[in-house]
Amino acid sequence: MKKEKIVITYGTFDMFHIGHLNLLQRAKKLGDKLIVAVSSDEFNSLKNKKSVICYEQRAKIVSHIDCVDMVIAENSWEQKMEDIKKYGVDVFVIGDDWEGKFDFLKEFCEVVYLKRTEDVSSSKIREFMQ
Repeated sequence: MKKEKIVITYGTFDMFHIGHLNLLQRAKKLGDKLIVAVSSDEFNSLKNKKSVICYEQRAKIVSHIDCVDMVIAENSWEQKMEDIKKYGVDVFVIGDDWEGKFDFLKEFCEVVYLKRTEDVSSSKIREFMQ
């Protein structure tokens, strides 16, 4: 029996927009099961980021997207390595704004940097709202 191919991605997913959806749909196409780690409010605080939407609501939104099979909390930078081992991850996916930053994971799984959707980001939405 063929082992299912497991894909994981990470993000804050604040003010969910089409760029987020595009990333998740493209990530799912790389395997059979998509795990999405949503940054907790506490982890965002450590990164000096403040979300408009709380973790519980962001995680619930992401969990209801058809291509998402599982949502977990992201609580630290080091967690990525632990998650790859814990869930038997085959493909780590992240936006290309992180290009090269996670190459160290290549000895444990495939690392894919996906091109971001042009002209859309949570930062741009925040700027527009001010």
